[in-house]
Amino acid sequence: MTTDSPLIRLDATAADVHGENAGLRELGPAVRVELPGNVPAWVITRHDALQDLLADPRVVKNPAHWQALREGRVPDGWPLIDFVTNPGMTTADGDDHRRLRGLISQAFTARRVEAMRHGIEAETHRLLDALAEHPPGAVDLRRHFAYPLPMNTIGRLMGVPAERFDDFRDLSASLVSSTTTPEETAATRNSLHALLTELVTLRRDRPGDDLTSHLTAAHDGGDRLSPQELIGTLVLVIVAGHGTTLNLLTNATKALLTHPEQRQALAAGRAGWAEVVEETLRWDSPVAHFPLRYALDDIPVGDIVIPKGEAILASYAAAGRDPRQHGPDAAEFDITRPARRHLSFGHGPHYCIGATLARLEAEAALTALFERFPTMQLAQPVADLAPLPSFISNSVRTLPVLLRPQD
Repeated sequence: MTTDSPLIRLDATAADVHGENAGLRELGPAVRVELPGNVPAWVITRHDALQDLLADPRVVKNPAHWQALREGRVPDGWPLIDFVTNPGMTTADGDDHRRLRGLISQAFTARRVEAMRHGIEAETHRLLDALAEHPPGAVDLRRHFAYPLPMNTIGRLMGVPAERFDDFRDLSASLVSSTTTPEETAATRNSLHALLTELVTLRRDRPGDDLTSHLTAAHDGGDRLSPQELIGTLVLVIVAGHGTTLNLLTNATKALLTHPEQRQALAAGRAGWAEVVEETLRWDSPVAHFPLRYALDDIPVGDIVIPKGEAILASYAAAGRDPRQHGPDAAEFDITRPARRHLSFGHGPHYCIGATLARLEAEAALTALFERFPTMQLAQPVADLAPLPSFISNSVRTLPVLLRPQD
């Protein structure tokens, strides 16, 4: 075995995520890549290797174990520094992770999520009614439908004032961007901290039946949640709670609009909306590469050894199209394929706590959207749709559609 691997520069602009991933998979299950700022990391490209590593106790999330960060080799203003160092559930391990997850999980129990169904369906139809009033011509479905539904849902869950939704959306996008400048990174950090401090103060003064009020009470009640963990946890829930579902809705709609035979399979009853959601999660994961994890020891992956202290990217998008797991047609979008497990919600102790909510939102939204606008079409060629400038968040910047092409 060897610790050597070709150093591949990962495209921070995500111009061709799936093409790049196909090349990485062919190089091996673990490939050494270069992130923005000449920061090295290992990307795990194949399903089996990723599943094993996500559950491996030698792979941790606390950045204190990242040797490059400890040695000052991560540049000041690195675009993702706040994303990977914010104290909270995604940067904690062991007892700390279980404590934080326990606090948040109360908002995402199956019973609580199911209780949200009526509100999600009502909000979906309100947004569709607004779309129906849109003048003839193209409308950006990402901005006017895929974004507001999960943002309104997670905003209400967290007790965020509606007038602040767009602020949180813009800052969340900046937080996961791979192309921000050091100045933009600092500005995002300061603005997000100010907004969250404002939210905590509001819910401390006027508590309600929302997650922020619950977490603020846990912080005020003792040592269950430090001030840093409170802010970091709120960042996680806001970013993950709307951004991934926004991408899921966008990607699923784009997939169906570019695969008419799949819409026919739906109409014929050969598959349902749950299959659309799962196939989208596999084929075009809302998260491309999730940073970062760190090796507590030298870890063999195939013929490669990831050295202790080095950073690891979980490539959900690459694993989702791994032909070793999903067959020789893994690169094809097929909602009728036999069910095969995907990893787009993660695996192991850090499995996505909001997976049930995301699935509910996506199924409700997509069902109603295509029932209301059954002849909807893309308003421009799919090749002209610009990707998000992020190797984390995987989708397109806009999704212009013609709701009624005859208009």
